[in-house]
Amino acid sequence: MSVAGSGGRVQPARPGDPSRVGPYRIIGRLGSGGMGVVHAGLTTDGLRVAVKVIHPAQAGDLEFRARFRREVQLSARVQGPCLVPLLAADAEAAEPWLATAYAPGPTLNQHLANHGPLADGTLYAFATGTAHALAAIHQAGVVHRDVKPQNVILTPAGPRVLDFGIARASDGTSVTRTGIMTGTPGWISPEYYRSSTAGPEGDMFAWGALVAYAATGRLPFGTGAPDAVAFRVMSGDPDLVGVPEQLREILERALAKDPSERMTAVEAGEECSRLLASQATQVLGGDGGLEPTWVGELVTAEWDMPTLDDPTWHAPSASSRRRTIAAVLVAAAVVGGIAGAALAFPANGDSDAPGKTSVAESSTGGPTATTATRANAPTPPPQASGSGDASESSADPRSAVVPSDPLAGVSNPAFTRAGDAAEPTSEEWRVSTVPSTSEEKDVEKAIRDRMAAMLATKDMDFMTPTVTFNKRAQTVMVTGGPISQIPEDHREVFRRAGDMAACTALAYRLKVHPTTWSYGRFAISWKNFDGDLEPSILGFGEATDGCYSVIAGQWQGDESGIATAGIPSSDKAEIRVADATDKAITAAWNARIAEGHGLEPFAASDAIDLGFDPVEKAAYVWARDTDGALIGRAQRANFQDAVATTLCRKLTAEYNSNQTWNYTRWSVAVYEGNSRLPELIGSGECPH
Repeated sequence: MSVAGSGGRVQPARPGDPSRVGPYRIIGRLGSGGMGVVHAGLTTDGLRVAVKVIHPAQAGDLEFRARFRREVQLSARVQGPCLVPLLAADAEAAEPWLATAYAPGPTLNQHLANHGPLADGTLYAFATGTAHALAAIHQAGVVHRDVKPQNVILTPAGPRVLDFGIARASDGTSVTRTGIMTGTPGWISPEYYRSSTAGPEGDMFAWGALVAYAATGRLPFGTGAPDAVAFRVMSGDPDLVGVPEQLREILERALAKDPSERMTAVEAGEECSRLLASQATQVLGGDGGLEPTWVGELVTAEWDMPTLDDPTWHAPSASSRRRTIAAVLVAAAVVGGIAGAALAFPANGDSDAPGKTSVAESSTGGPTATTATRANAPTPPPQASGSGDASESSADPRSAVVPSDPLAGVSNPAFTRAGDAAEPTSEEWRVSTVPSTSEEKDVEKAIRDRMAAMLATKDMDFMTPTVTFNKRAQTVMVTGGPISQIPEDHREVFRRAGDMAACTALAYRLKVHPTTWSYGRFAISWKNFDGDLEPSILGFGEATDGCYSVIAGQWQGDESGIATAGIPSSDKAEIRVADATDKAITAAWNARIAEGHGLEPFAASDAIDLGFDPVEKAAYVWARDTDGALIGRAQRANFQDAVATTLCRKLTAEYNSNQTWNYTRWSVAVYEGNSRLPELIGSGECPH
């Protein structure tokens, strides 16, 4: 049963339907099936959500509940492009439920029935997007096992692969009952018919059939009785007549009878991306001189689907301009209620260090504020007993640099687990202890103060962390909760703040005392109830490879940052600067339009918005471009320049006049069409 809607049409609620499920207000139905009902829900900020609630009869089946729990756990591991993210779930509720972002649009089946096959750039974008989606699924160690037209939604922003209801882990742990064949005839691989083997190669066989069907409108192995279809799948050649030649070569490799001869999803994504880039070049001029464009931009640029809306969805209040957007980002979701404990998954998609905010250190990044009385008040690094860090002598503590490689040149460091990607265990958390030495107490205070300062800007400083130490694991544990009815985005901000505060405090300590300070790892956990002995691990990392998001030496904004920035600020200085800067950016953009640069105004007068991320001390500006005002590179370059110039002027002025102001970084994003996923188009740091 799919949890994504079809076409955006909300059916009226029926007698007995709930008014709320978890944190979501239910406004109607999207569909129903053998497992339960899919409800149309809204967050408090008006974001659309599909909520699947399991039938009571199914919920009473312990085996089914175990499979449902496994479905949620698998879905939470999958994050990537062209997927529908899982937002929240409760597998232990009387009627278990899970919620995903709402994906408006028809299924591939419905589109082909109404409009015929996909063609040209849209076809290549479909092949590229679905291949990259499967690559993300497989890289998470999951096998989809039901790739078919009914499980692909054609949204205005691109294709979306959904429904992991019969997915299984690549280690063989299945959601479905043993001995029951899953999948749909015509979309099942030859090896599965022969031996029930279902691996990533089987998904790629189904992908090849899916793209062929999208290109021709015909099932590549025909129709008829299941046995006849199975025979053709195992021994016949697929019908690829009408598929463009270059794409046909890719599909032939995907549809090879021998699974070892098939390309992987990553390889298919790369080859389809090259075809899509070639198509874009032809459409945009054909001179071959275009700069490389990342996959998301290519899919969006060549995707041709109508914008959909449904007046039966209740829109949020127009006055609520700064909306919490974490619930719709692929990388910013925290889900609750798995086996009595919340299931969490990282927001940034870093497969090397799950949940870790830091990638590398900004060349100008200073320590996070450490006083909760003024949210932006800067403080120097934590005082190290008996010794100080050179950066502490800076006249302005905001210019202190967090060490990106604190153990560089140290021959015998006390911290010996650098580079260890093993996730901290519940047992390591349970045996961790409160700080006992003066050094541990200094670090505990630094972490708590930094987190309080960051959380206070969003009025979340009630989430007081507990800081404990496991010397054997060389890990500092930062634990929050339990707090009932806490929004998912609040817990995600707690994770990010804990990551940054622990990373920063430990980096300074390792720099000052590399041969005696043994703690270099940190883990952020959340207790779901008093006495919880297996808290959810929200994230973990180490302080030896930087605490800020830096790519090629340049600070980069990300989806987690914009999600935090979208939460309304409670800091008076931030509110004042945001209001003035928002108006100044809008005026600057309107002035450029008036100058005649081939620019178009936004459809809405309040399309531009701004917010602050206290974790990485960055201002984010985003535009909701429903009518394609920023569809081209020139338009986006103009918008980024107008934003950066205006924003830096405001940030630098505040930085120079207000000693408690920390924000010097900026990032610009665009929400194209009805997309709920931001496209970051530029980031940087302002001179100060």
